[in-house]
Amino acid sequence: MLKEKGSKFYSYTFSITNENDIKNHLDSLKKDHHSARHWCYAWQLGMKYEKYRANDDGEPTNSAGTPIYGQLQAFEVTNVLVVVVRYFGGTKLGIGGLIKAYKTAAKLALENSEIIQKTINEEFILQFNYSEMNKVMRIVKEEQISIINQKLDLNCLYVISVRKKEADKVFKLFDKTHKVLIKKRTTNSLRKFL
Repeated sequence: MLKEKGSKFYSYTFSITNENDIKNHLDSLKKDHHSARHWCYAWQLGMKYEKYRANDDGEPTNSAGTPIYGQLQAFEVTNVLVVVVRYFGGTKLGIGGLIKAYKTAAKLALENSEIIQKTINEEFILQFNYSEMNKVMRIVKEEQISIINQKLDLNCLYVISVRKKEADKVFKLFDKTHKVLIKKRTTNSLRKFL
């Protein structure tokens, strides 16, 4: 909690996957803080921050939601909602004071949250004969590739997961191994094999 000239600012962070999560968290906070004056927030979703929004909830334009959103950008986080709940203390803070208070409250919330880093991966399907097993496993070990599914019958089938930035390199390594068929995984392509 942050206090500024009698006003109290309670800040919260939530992990979100869609816009319904946002509504649910806001509704819950409005019940918990039913006597507060403002529930200002910002959120962003997607690997490339494709969706985002900032809301001032009755505060002067760009004095609350935008500073909160600025902290999401500064921390380089996504799939996150930050809400700052304000209880008015009787003294007006002015636009500069509001910007500072909402920015600080959002920063404190993010600093005190566990930020989970995840890699962006691509999945491939490998199909090969048993005679190619040593070659395949050597590449898997050297490139630290995760095997997420396998089927060993007359032929071998692996579903592998690779960091997106390494995907082209790994694809080329297996593609050069002439007796190994590699293709990018899609839902339909996996059903055909497994």
